[in-house]
Amino acid sequence: MRTRVEGVVQGVGFRPHVYRLARELDLGGYVLNDERGVLLEVEGSSQSVDRFLKRLVAEPPPLARIERILPEAVTATGTDSFEILPSVRTGTPQALVSPDTATCAECLAEMNDPRDRRHRYPFINCTNCGPRFTIATGVPYDRPLTTMAGFAMCERCLAEYEDPGDRRFHAQPNACPVCGPRAWLLQQDSPVGGGSHRGGASNGDANGDRAIGGQGAVQAAAELLAKGLIVAVKSLGGYHLACRADFQVAVAVLRARKHREDRPFALMVADLSAAEALIELDAPARALLQDRARPIVIARRRGGAGVAEAVAPGCPDLGVMLPYTPLHHLLLADFAQAPLVMTSGNRSEEPIAFDDEDALTRLREIADAFLVHDRLIHMRTDDSVLRHTTAGAVMMRRSRGYVPGAIALPVPAPRPLLACGAELKSTFCVAKDEHAWVSHHIGDLKNFETLLSFREGVAHFQRLFAVTPEVVVHDLHPDYLSTGYALERAAGNPARDWTDSSGARLIELIAVQHHHAHLAACLAEHGETGPALGVIFDGSGYGTDGTAWGGELLVGDLCDFERTGHLRAVRLPGGDRAVNEPWRMACAWLTAAHQGEGLPPLPAALSGQVTPERWETIARLSRSELAPLTTSVGRLFDGVAAVCGARAVVNYEGQAAIELEGMVDSAERGSYSIEVSERAGMIELDPGPAVLAAVREGAAGVPRGTVAARFHSGLAQATADACARIADGRGLDTVVLSGGVFQNRVLLESMVERLRSIGLRVLVPRLLPPNDGGISYGQAAVAAARLS
Repeated sequence: MRTRVEGVVQGVGFRPHVYRLARELDLGGYVLNDERGVLLEVEGSSQSVDRFLKRLVAEPPPLARIERILPEAVTATGTDSFEILPSVRTGTPQALVSPDTATCAECLAEMNDPRDRRHRYPFINCTNCGPRFTIATGVPYDRPLTTMAGFAMCERCLAEYEDPGDRRFHAQPNACPVCGPRAWLLQQDSPVGGGSHRGGASNGDANGDRAIGGQGAVQAAAELLAKGLIVAVKSLGGYHLACRADFQVAVAVLRARKHREDRPFALMVADLSAAEALIELDAPARALLQDRARPIVIARRRGGAGVAEAVAPGCPDLGVMLPYTPLHHLLLADFAQAPLVMTSGNRSEEPIAFDDEDALTRLREIADAFLVHDRLIHMRTDDSVLRHTTAGAVMMRRSRGYVPGAIALPVPAPRPLLACGAELKSTFCVAKDEHAWVSHHIGDLKNFETLLSFREGVAHFQRLFAVTPEVVVHDLHPDYLSTGYALERAAGNPARDWTDSSGARLIELIAVQHHHAHLAACLAEHGETGPALGVIFDGSGYGTDGTAWGGELLVGDLCDFERTGHLRAVRLPGGDRAVNEPWRMACAWLTAAHQGEGLPPLPAALSGQVTPERWETIARLSRSELAPLTTSVGRLFDGVAAVCGARAVVNYEGQAAIELEGMVDSAERGSYSIEVSERAGMIELDPGPAVLAAVREGAAGVPRGTVAARFHSGLAQATADACARIADGRGLDTVVLSGGVFQNRVLLESMVERLRSIGLRVLVPRLLPPNDGGISYGQAAVAAARLS
C-alpha cells in the first residue's frame, strides 16, 4: 500500500513514528519526505496494513497535524525490511511547516540532570519540541534547509539522529554542547542602575564589551538582572529586553530607553504557580498558558501581585507567559527572585530585532548587556498574545507558536494570491488551493523599517509555500502602505518577474472593503460562506462612501456585503489627532448630543486638562464640515473614557478604551439608553443619550466603575436589539462579532450572552485576532470566493 500523507508532517517526528509503527506491525517498505509532505509504502498481511493505516490516523506524533491521507494499492516488492529514505524534491513545494514549539518535559528533565551530557545546555531539543519556522529556510524540512546547516553533528548526536528508537531520530536541530550552538554574555562597559550609561571601552573589545561564554553566561545574565540592569536576550524569533519586574527603577529606565510610555510590558515567570501568584486563572486560562505555543496570556491582576506599578500603569490586567526555550528556563531558574519583564527587543514602533548585528546596533542604547547565541534566526517572530473570556479564547496577536500554521479556505483559491492586509497590527496572507498562510505579526505599517520587514516576510512566505501570486488583494484605503505595496506589485516591474515576456500584466488587483474583510475572515475560519449579519466594531476603516467607518452592521457573505446599520456618524475633530486626544471625541459626541442647544459645557472630569477656550474651538470644529465624519465605536469608547476621567490624552492606540474597560464594576446591573432607530432604511445606534448620562452621573459623584459598566451594558443591549431587528427582517440566524473593539472582554461576553439568549448563533474569531491582524485572511477569503 502506497500512502501520501499531507499536512504538518515534516519536522515533527512523523517519519520516525511511521518507522516504529511499521516495525511493530512487521511491515516492510519505506518512508520519505518530499515537497508535498510524507510518502510511504508498507507491505505485509492485509490485516496488518489495515491496522497500520488506522493507527497512523488515530495516533499521530504530538506536533503533527494530518490533513489528508491518500492510500493506493501498488504491487508488492516482497521486502520485509522498513527504512527511512533520503528526502526528495522533484516538484513545487507543498509541505506545511510546523510552528516553533516550547521545550518538552523530557528535554527539560535532561537539561536539569547533572549526569546528562546536555545538562544546562540552552539549545536542547528533540522531535517533539524546539525551533521550526524561525530556522526553516525552505522545504522539505531537513537540516540543510535550516539555520542549523552549519553545525555538523558530533558522533553521539549523529548516533541519536540515526537511531529509530531514539527520541531525537531525525530531529533536525539536534545538537549538544560539543557540536551545537553556544551562548555567551556581552556586557557593556558602564552598567546602569537608573542613571546615565554608556562609558568608553576598557578591557573589552572596540565597542567596550566584555564576553562571558560557556555555561556561566546565563548565570552571569541572571546576576545582572538581579542588580536591576537590562539584558537583551536572544530568543526563538528575535530579541527580548528583560529586567526584574519588581524593581520600579529598572522598569522605568527600560520604558525611558525604549520610548514606551504606558503600554503594558509582558512578564515571564518560571512556572504555573508563579503565574497564579500574579494573575487570576481558571482552568481554560491555565490550559492556554501551558499550551505548547506558550503565548502571553492576559488576565486580571491579583491584588498584591509582586510587580512594579510601571509594568502596566493604569491597567488592571497583566500579560504573563511561561518559558518556552531552554535558555529561558535556565535564566528564570538562575534568577529565581521575581518575575521578569520580557518585552520585544525594539524601540517603540520598530520591528523586533532578530539579526545579531542589527540588535547590537539598535538595542545598544537600551540594554546594559546582551545574552546572545550563534544559532541564526531566519524569520523574526513576536510572541503571540491571547485573552481568555467566557466566550472562549480571543487571539490578540497571532505569531510565534501558531505561525505558519495553515488555515483552510472554505472556497479554494482558483489562482495563487497575496493579500496585503491593512495598516495597524499588520499581517499578510498567501494562499493557493484550499490553504491560506497568514503571516506572523508585522506591526504598524507606518515607517520604512516595518515596511521592509513586511516585504521580507512576503518574499519568505512565497518561497516557503511556493506561491507566485497571480492576484494581489488590498484594502480600499488609498494611503495605506499595504495598498501602495499591492499597487507596486501589480505595476509589472520586469526586474521582479511580475510580467510575462511580452510585458503584459499578470497580476490582477482586487480591493476589499475593510469591514467586509473582518466579516469574511470570521466566516471563513469557521468554514462558512454566509450569509450572516456582521457586527464589526473597530477604530477605523475606509468606507465605500469615503468616510471613516467603524461601527458597522453588515449583511454579507464571502463575495459581497450590504451595509444595513451603523453607529451615528459624528465629526472627527482634528482627524488623526482625535485618536491621540480622546477629549476631542468627548467634545464631538457632546456637541452632537447638544445639537441646536448651543455648545456643550466642559465636563468636570476634563477640567484642568483642557482649557475652556480649547474646548470651545474643538466644539465649533465638531459642527464644521472641515472635520471628517466617523462611525467608529473605538472613538466612541475614547470619548466616554475621557468624560469618565480615564484620560484626556493617550500614549498608545486604544489606551483610553482599555482603561475604561478596566474601570467596569462587574456587580453593576444598570444600563444607559442608546437609541435604536431607522433612518432611510438603515438602522442607526445613537449613543448620545448615554454620553450625556455619563457626564451627568459623573458630575453627581456616581463612581466611575458604575458609569463604565452602564455604558458597556447599554451598548451591548442596543446592539443586540439592532441585531434582532435585522436578523428577523432578513431571515438570518447567525451573527459575526469582529473588529478590534471586540478585544474588550466585557463587551464581548455581554454581546454573546444577549445574542444567544434571543436564539441567534454567534461566531467570533478563534484562529485569528478580531483586530486588523485578521484582515489579510479575510481579504484572501473574499478574493478566492469572487474568483471562483
